[in-house]
Amino acid sequence: ICFWCCFESSPPPTPKTTPKTNMGKTADLVTRDYTIQLSKRLKKTSFKKKAPKAIKEIRAFAQQMMKTKDVRLSADLNKAVWSKGVKNVPTRIRVRLSRKRNDDEEAEEKLYTLVEFVAGVTSFKGLQNETVE
Repeated sequence: ICFWCCFESSPPPTPKTTPKTNMGKTADLVTRDYTIQLSKRLKKTSFKKKAPKAIKEIRAFAQQMMKTKDVRLSADLNKAVWSKGVKNVPTRIRVRLSRKRNDDEEAEEKLYTLVEFVAGVTSFKGLQNETVE
């Protein structure tokens, strides 16, 4: 007689069946303000690649936050990132992410994200992520 076989085995646990209502769905059209800390994303990047990598990191941040593959950056944001040259990218930048409907019928995605620069931010202390109406 085996010691392990003497005990009654309990039935396997059954998975809980909960109705999935709207889980994982994102709100269709929304606009939010975010502060992106570029310095921690550009650490250990060579001088001549800082501004191009900053643009790529902003695009990746927008994809992650808004869950859309199609991300479009405004010209003002591009100018703000490149304002101090290729080497001296701003340490933080305030952006407005807007999830919008795609007008093109042949587009793969129904939604796209527009990333705009929020001008006039003097201090980043105490700023939170805000939903803009």
